[in-house]
Order: sequence, then structure tokens, then C-alpha cells
Amino acid sequence: MSAEENFEDELSVALRRTGDGFTAGDGDGLVAGGLARGRRRVVRRRAGAVAASTVALALVGVGGAYTAGALGGGEGHASVAAAPPAVGEAPSAAPVHADALLATFRRVLPARGRLADTAARGTDDERGPTASGVYDDGRGKAAVGIGFFQATPGDKGFSECPDKALNAYDACVTKDLPGGRLMIYQGYEYPDRREDTKHWRATLLRPDGLVVDLGTWNAPAQKGAAVSRTDPPFTPAEMRRIVTHPAWAPVLEATGKPAAGKAAGGKPVAGASGSTGKSRREPVPGGFAGAAFDGAAVWPTLLSLLPRDLTVSDRGGEDGYGYAVVDDGEGRSLVQVNAQPDMRDVEDQLFPPGGYETLPDGTKVVVRQQPGEKGGEGVVMWTVDTIRPGGYRVVVSAFNTGAQHDPATRAEPALSVEQLKALATSEQWLKLVK
Repeated sequence: MSAEENFEDELSVALRRTGDGFTAGDGDGLVAGGLARGRRRVVRRRAGAVAASTVALALVGVGGAYTAGALGGGEGHASVAAAPPAVGEAPSAAPVHADALLATFRRVLPARGRLADTAARGTDDERGPTASGVYDDGRGKAAVGIGFFQATPGDKGFSECPDKALNAYDACVTKDLPGGRLMIYQGYEYPDRREDTKHWRATLLRPDGLVVDLGTWNAPAQKGAAVSRTDPPFTPAEMRRIVTHPAWAPVLEATGKPAAGKAAGGKPVAGASGSTGKSRREPVPGGFAGAAFDGAAVWPTLLSLLPRDLTVSDRGGEDGYGYAVVDDGEGRSLVQVNAQPDMRDVEDQLFPPGGYETLPDGTKVVVRQQPGEKGGEGVVMWTVDTIRPGGYRVVVSAFNTGAQHDPATRAEPALSVEQLKALATSEQWLKLVK
């Protein structure tokens, strides 16, 4: 038996084993309404949306929560979270144009099917190289797409399975390969299963930080199309072969690391060191633009601010996000927070005139109490959204369930609105910005 066949057997067993053990929650739609718009804008600002015109690749760091609406689609939908570009030496390889990249994509796909309705971007496109289309092997049309980008140095999220409290899926495994760390994910387009569209991914994080991300669905479109087949078209071993295929070498060489002070496509970044352009937004007194932000400290800070009479059964987070599942003896309750250091460019959208309370220090506060959004019976979501002068935004939500797509476990969240206000406006959040 070949090493590849051994891998497929091993992976199939592991997928079945891990799939049996997950009772996942849902990180899609981290908080209501405004957060989807805010995170969409901050993702665009940091990296630009990575997507193909036919299929929006779900380039999410699946070690954490799905980012809501990064392509500007429906509010609250999980779409694309492009990796922030690293800085380093500019690639010396010749660019791979869209038609050549698409030809390579066709070449590496299993020969039993044909690719139609295609779209592609080359390595010379500032949004990053992608290829996508509708794959038809006679068993039902399926949307497929692949993207390439540079991960932030040290970010391992692209090669780690989602936290089971944040994303509902059937199975996920990781494996170290000579060419990097591979993740195979088998989940759903909508974690609350309101549609039957499945979403399977293979993501390879290479030692040089480059990411190859393949997305497949069991429908001819990522969203809004009827399911056409039981599963997406490729087996785990086939997905592995696609993302690790040597034919991608020219694309990877040309993607490379952008030069310091330049974005992935080579255009100057406003305000970057060495850039001659003027910053897009001037700093304001007391503002947080350009400050170093310790996003990894968000979830430990959340834990430190929770009332001491709560029992924490699960916890975790990613850059800028944290969550905890707590219990006061009356049932499980999910609490989650997002911290964003500079959201001035969408402040008027998130905090429209007359729609907020202003504290003595100038912090704007909005309180929302509404039904849950992820299908759990009887679920409610209480949210406190805050923004300080200078744009530092902290949003806290609490639910009356331990996972948003599960039924309510209690009448109300474990934290009151006043407790959520105290948590969101705590001075401890200022320590994350230096």
C-alpha cells in the first residue's frame, strides 16, 4: 500500500472518530447587526477580501470563529476572512496570470469531472490569486474554489480545527506533512443547518507562511442554490493532493511575501513605514490608530472580568475574540467578546445619532436584546456594543444557551445587561492597546 493510500485510510478513520465526538457551538454571527459590518470593514482594511467572483472561498482561520460578511454579502453570513499580509522580501518570480492559474486548477482536479462557469485572479491582482468554478463529475454539480495568501507570522489558525464551542461541523483533522501542516475540515455552509449545503475544506499552511486553501460544496453555489449531491465532490485524499500539488509552485513563488510597506498586490499601504503616501486617516487625540494591539489577550481579559460566582466550563478565542461558557447553577450560558482597536471609519454606521448612550468619558454604548439568530429554540441574545473616543470598540454578548444553535438552557443569559455594560466598559481593555 502506498503512503498516499495509507494517509487516506488513516484520515478516513480519524475523520469518523473526531466527527463522533463534537458537539459544536457556533461562532458565525459573533454579535448582532453592527459587528458584521464592523468586522467586514476591518477585514477589508487589513487585507482586502479574498474571493472568486463565482464562489466566495471560505478562507476562514478555522482555529477560531467565522468572520461575518467579509464579502459584503448578507449580514451575519460567514464568508471570507482574508489573512493579513505579512511583510518581507518582494517576490522575484514572474507573475502567474489569471488564465494560467485557472489552467493549473483544471489540471490538478480529478480528471473524472469538468470545470465550468469559471473565474480566476492572478498573482498580479492586489486582492490575491484565486480560481473557482462549478465541477461536474456526473453526480451533481458542485462549487469549488482555491485561494493563496500569506498568513500573519506565527498565526497557526489556518491549520487548526475550529474550537468545538464555536463552529458546528461533522469532522476535522490535522496532519503534519513535509510541505506544511494540513487541515481537512468537513462541515456546513450554515452551522445552524438551516440549509443542507455542506462545506468541506483542505487548508495547507506551509513553513514559509503561505496558505493554500481549497473550498468545496455539495451545491453549484456556496449560498442560495439547491443541494445537488450528498457530499462535496472530492475525498479527503483528493483534497490533499490538490492543495499539495507541485504544479502550484510558480503560483506560490509569485505570491511570496509582499515588500515592507506594501500590501499583497504591491500597492503602498497608507501610513506604512517607508511609504511616501499620506495616511488615509490622521490620528486623533486619544485615538488608537497605529497602536499595538494585543488581540491574543482578549479572551484572558474576558475571563478575568467575569463574575466570580460563575463556573466556566469552556473557554477560548482567537485574535481579537474570546468566549466562555459559564453556569451560575441555572444552566449554561455563552458569553463572547470582540475587541477592535480602531473602528472610526464605521462608527457612524454602528452608532447612529440618537441611538446610543454617552458615558462621561465619551464612550458610546448601545444595548440590544433580541432573539438568537442561529436557530436554537428559545434562544435570546443580549449585546452591549461600545466605542471609545478614538475608535476602540468592545462588543460583549451573552446567550441563554451554551451554543447558539442549541435550544435555550435557561430563561435569560447568566449575565445581566448591567453586568455586560460593566464588562464592556472596563478599563482593563485599555491595557491591550499600547
